[in-house]
Order: sequence, then C-alpha cells, then structure tokens
Amino acid sequence: MTTPTPEPAEPAGPAEADPAEAGEPAEPAEPVEPAGSAEPVEPAEPGGSHEVRGPAGLSERDRAVLALERRGWPGPGAKERAIRERLGISPTRYYQLLGALLDDPRAAEHDPVTVNRLRRIRAAKRERREG
Repeated sequence: MTTPTPEPAEPAGPAEADPAEAGEPAEPAEPVEPAGSAEPVEPAEPGGSHEVRGPAGLSERDRAVLALERRGWPGPGAKERAIRERLGISPTRYYQLLGALLDDPRAAEHDPVTVNRLRRIRAAKRERREG
C-alpha cells in the first residue's frame, strides 16, 4: 500500500478563492467606507426605506447625484440615459435633487468644486433672467 502525499500547507488566515483562477469574472470593487462612519436615518415618508448617510451626512443617492454631475457629458441624451440607468429616477427628479443639494452645506463639504461650479452657473442664469 502506498502512502498518500501530504497536501501543501495553506497560508495562515482565511483563504479566499481568486475569481480569476476559478474562471469566474472578477466583480468591480465597491468603495468601502470606514466602519461606524454611516448611520441610519429615519425615512422621509411613511413606509419609505431607511437611507444610510455617509461621513459628510449625505445619502448614497446624494453622493451619486454629485458624482454624475461631476462628469463631463458629450450631449444631453447620454446624461439623461445615465440618470435613468444608474440612479433609477427621471431626469426631472434628478434636477430637483441637484437643486436641493446646491443649497445643502453638506454637499459643498463633500464636493466643493462641483457644488461651487454649479452655484455659479445657477447664479449667472438667475441674473440673465432678472437682468
């Protein structure tokens, strides 16, 4: 009878299979916030779901709106399509949320460059209308 050869020792700690080795497509890495930095917030309306607010006090959706607005867009069709696909809301609702974010100091703290640029554009449009 032959003696089975021992398996090579595994490294200490939890071993995770590499998806690339298993022939599975790798999933994109999600940004991870520090533990304890997010706190649940009461729903805005009855029956609504709890939103999780990040370190700056903005909800995930608020941060996603600012991230979409930060990008440059080749034309209006691409931006509206991205709003529907990524956020699952209508462009009208998107611009309502964006307008409210421009007045929110937490948004300016989170992304001052984008918020201040949009505030300047909004002020210039108001001046032209009232002009």
